[in-house]
Amino acid sequence: MTLLQLPLLYGLLLPFLGTTIGAALIFLIRANFPRIIERAIFGFAAGIMIAAAVWSLLVPALREIENQGKWEILIVIVGFLIGNLAFLFLDKTIPHQHLNLATSEGVKSKLSKNAKLALAVTLHNIPEGMAVGVAYAAFLANNETKPIAALALALGIAIQNIPEGTIVSFTAKTAGKSRKFSFWVGFLSGIVEPIAFVVTLIATTVAISILPFLLAFAAGAMIYVVVEELIPDMAQGEHSNIPPILFAIGFSLMMALDVLLG
Repeated sequence: MTLLQLPLLYGLLLPFLGTTIGAALIFLIRANFPRIIERAIFGFAAGIMIAAAVWSLLVPALREIENQGKWEILIVIVGFLIGNLAFLFLDKTIPHQHLNLATSEGVKSKLSKNAKLALAVTLHNIPEGMAVGVAYAAFLANNETKPIAALALALGIAIQNIPEGTIVSFTAKTAGKSRKFSFWVGFLSGIVEPIAFVVTLIATTVAISILPFLLAFAAGAMIYVVVEELIPDMAQGEHSNIPPILFAIGFSLMMALDVLLG
């Protein structure tokens, strides 16, 4: 297998593998998650996603346009804003429910609470898959970009997907489902990531001129998910300094992976 093919395989499988590992922990962990652990996990995930949006997406987008004139910044700005708006639209249309809210969002649906919880995680996995796909496309378009940079982003997202997969499976388990069924709920919540990866990679390589736009679009989508979902989840409940500390750790980890491997 060539060096070119390795990051593609990692980008396709690593984030999904992280979710699968997390979901499989339902067979090993017997006690339910304390609420503060859930909040800490959301903080950790938010830190990784913001760092990924900045270092792995927005900075490369700006690098792509740096020699094309100062008004090219509008491509990045528009891409970022449209990424936000696109996921605002999905947030308003796809029926889903956040972990600690009694009411669901999106269009009215007869789906079960577990299905809506899984859809909430699935919704926020879409920009993660897009991010890895467009990062690999950036490597294909620019020979100066190290192929291992795609691995750095895929690895960071895979790490934060492990506890998220566990939360999804445990939520199904606490609702009275079997451990096997709960595992499949967590497993399927991550399957959208390789799909989003492939679709974004194909779109970018077919029309390479839109690379800066798609990098910014994926960043905008990730930031929307963090601000709309993860930060409110990590802040709910009694005051604690643990979630923001885990946010800083997640941000630092993703930044280090991108700089050291990228």
